[in-house]
Amino acid sequence: MRASGWSMALLALLTLTGCRRETEAERVDPAGYEAFYLWPGVRPAKNVRAKILYLLDGEVRRRGPVRLEKLRMGMPRLPGKKIWLVVRADRLDWNDAVYKTIFDDLHRWREAGNEVVGLQVDFDAATRGIGGYGDFLRDLRQRLPHHWRLSITGLMDWSAHGDPQALARLAGLIDEVVVQTYQGRTTIPGYEDYFRRMESFPIPFRVALIEGGAWQAPPMLSRHPQFKGYVVFLLSRNSSDGH
Repeated sequence: MRASGWSMALLALLTLTGCRRETEAERVDPAGYEAFYLWPGVRPAKNVRAKILYLLDGEVRRRGPVRLEKLRMGMPRLPGKKIWLVVRADRLDWNDAVYKTIFDDLHRWREAGNEVVGLQVDFDAATRGIGGYGDFLRDLRQRLPHHWRLSITGLMDWSAHGDPQALARLAGLIDEVVVQTYQGRTTIPGYEDYFRRMESFPIPFRVALIEGGAWQAPPMLSRHPQFKGYVVFLLSRNSSDGH
């Protein structure tokens, strides 16, 4: 075979190998999961059987006065489902009014007949800022009535570059961290490398996947003692971004 023929054969082999790698990672089908992020205006498909729902209640935005901007006006009764109310935060200088509004919402959802598990804070804490974030969470934990659990979102980079001592301190403050594996509508490339470094991750965690994103479970997840399952972020047809 001539050199050009060898080149064509090599190109074909590389293309086939690339196709195989792409097909190894399956697309996330919500029908195969039971825990979901559900933002206002998004409705799951009829074949989705949800048992756990993370519902966005409001935002504490970076600009303007420090207050909870409510995003969910209705309060449906959702029998047979465990509910986490989610507050998305761009800042952590919360005042008493913010805490009161959030805690009142938790009580109202329970009084409406829902099984409310607790509160999740959705804040993108930088890896180097975990220690300072821990101070905020310590104060929140002291304020939050003890019958509510506390969850946070976390970045995959925490496992690679996070201070082990800072992570250990978080373990005493929160009940779970949901590790985000996507940005926008796309799974973050190279997520396998991050999970390889989570062998000693000290906090109970779930893994957040994006609906329709590529995902192949790293082998270590099935044997990790702190892994508690997945949460799928559901997308509306008109949605342009994810979490």
